[in-house]
Amino acid sequence: MKKIIFSTVLLLATTILSAQEKPTVYNPAADAKKEIATAVAKAKAENKNVFLQIGGNWCIWCLYFNNLTTQDAELKSYMEQNYNVVHVNYSEENKNLDVLASLDYPQRFGFPVFVILDQNGKRIHTQNSEYLEEGKGHSKKKVMQFLQQWSPSALDPSKYTN
Repeated sequence: MKKIIFSTVLLLATTILSAQEKPTVYNPAADAKKEIATAVAKAKAENKNVFLQIGGNWCIWCLYFNNLTTQDAELKSYMEQNYNVVHVNYSEENKNLDVLASLDYPQRFGFPVFVILDQNGKRIHTQNSEYLEEGKGHSKKKVMQFLQQWSPSALDPSKYTN
């Protein structure tokens, strides 16, 4: 009887775990070039920069970073006001090597890695996410400082001419 109960519980737990959806922050089937071009055009019209988050659904740190920037109200608001975000997939299904080559190989820093494009699509910064960590995760304070330092207003030349 104990074996039957144990087997039933084990089967139920396995079914529940396998039925849970895998995270889908990154889309391996997405056309990264097209998504980036769309984000750049939109950024130009909205006076924003483009934030490329490069990684994959296999990367727990990529998912943690995405959760931080989409679930923390202050970070989410700042991102929405200053950036158009594109999740560029890197996985066995689609490594987007042509896109990464055009960005000077940001994958050399590991994942996630962040690339900031200006309103014209020019790469202005590549960020190793390791420098945004503190303790056992990404630091909200460091992430906010990074976002502020590469925002359109921080790069406005008129702020520095007087």
